[in-house]
Amino acid sequence: MRGLILKPAPVMVSLAPSCNFASEVRPREINTAAMKRGRGGRSSFSGDVVTVFGSNGFIGTAIANRLGKNGSQMIFPYRGEHYKMMRMKVCGDLGQVLFCPFEMRDEDSIRRAVAHSNIVINCTGRAFETMNFNYEDINVTGPANLARICKEMGVQRFVHFSHLNARPDPEVVFLPGGSQWLKTKYQGELAVKAEFPEATIFRCSDVYGQGDNFINMWFSRWRKNMKQGVSLYGKGELTVKQPIFRSDLVDGVMASLHDPSALGQIYEAVGPQRLTQRELLTYMYALTTRLVDDGTFHVKELMLDPEAFVKAIVAQKIKIGNLNVFHGSSLDRLERDSVTDESEGYPEITELGVKLHSIEDKIPWEVEPFDLYAYYFYESPEEKHVVRKPHYLSLDEERAIRAKKSRGLAALIPGSELIM
Repeated sequence: MRGLILKPAPVMVSLAPSCNFASEVRPREINTAAMKRGRGGRSSFSGDVVTVFGSNGFIGTAIANRLGKNGSQMIFPYRGEHYKMMRMKVCGDLGQVLFCPFEMRDEDSIRRAVAHSNIVINCTGRAFETMNFNYEDINVTGPANLARICKEMGVQRFVHFSHLNARPDPEVVFLPGGSQWLKTKYQGELAVKAEFPEATIFRCSDVYGQGDNFINMWFSRWRKNMKQGVSLYGKGELTVKQPIFRSDLVDGVMASLHDPSALGQIYEAVGPQRLTQRELLTYMYALTTRLVDDGTFHVKELMLDPEAFVKAIVAQKIKIGNLNVFHGSSLDRLERDSVTDESEGYPEITELGVKLHSIEDKIPWEVEPFDLYAYYFYESPEEKHVVRKPHYLSLDEERAIRAKKSRGLAALIPGSELIM
């Protein structure tokens, strides 16, 4: 018919809601390993997307730098203001460093942080209790939640840090029941393994390096007594330490990320030499021209120094400035600093191909900023004090120290071994 206009049938559009919203958090479905590009280095892509919790900390910054060096894409969750994370932008190439706000008690924020990652490294932790988190929150509940959510989101590798002396019943020095920090560290290991059986755990001894809370703590005015000395349990002769350089620890972490034998393994991250605490601190202070002969260094018995205990109690009670001012000082810190580093027979990180640096290689460079004479230039090489090498313990010497320490406080009395 003339004038009749035929219109096409209307297209029926489904308004059913989709389950694939762009904002929806889903497990990673893309195989990023197939996207490797470049010949390695910062301007390439390694195929790894890595979330580093605690990336702004002492160990986290070193790991972030290594990840950026091999071309990994990094996600750095953070709490509080984002300005403190801006220094991390230079860890990787343009577009390889991403930031994500999170809260340890907010599971959705954790899921967003790990949704696209195949590797997650947990560097969160505090050596002291804060106003918001106690030891159980920091060392047990938090890591367990991270491990569980990572497992749910399809993460392939999970790395967690513990302590060499973590035990269900730690060695007791003067605190009843021993260090609660070490006890909760052990419980945290069990919790992580229960949620993520393939997790790789590093049991670290004292870790030293630039910006640490080991060297900085021992040289802080808060830890030294009025005569520029330090108070040590048994004057440092009953405690054996085996510190490790931060770069060596990070070497082990990086080597474990793609090692099939590292799945579900626990590694002991310790240095190559064992020495008494007194010998270690005497060597460190001598490198900064603080000497017993000059009266600028001495060791005092901790159990006879109430000032050290008062300082520790004050630092743990006020809970302000304990990171950068008091450097983690507390009664628990005094306790675990007095505990000997003991192995439980787990593989050491040398089995990951790590070549360890000796104390003489690294400690002199790390303590140089604390030199008592600062910018003074010696007029001749003979004028500078020559520091002797530290004495490392033999097996027989360690056995004698264990036997002496087993007598408890009686070992602090000279000649007590003759009457017991």
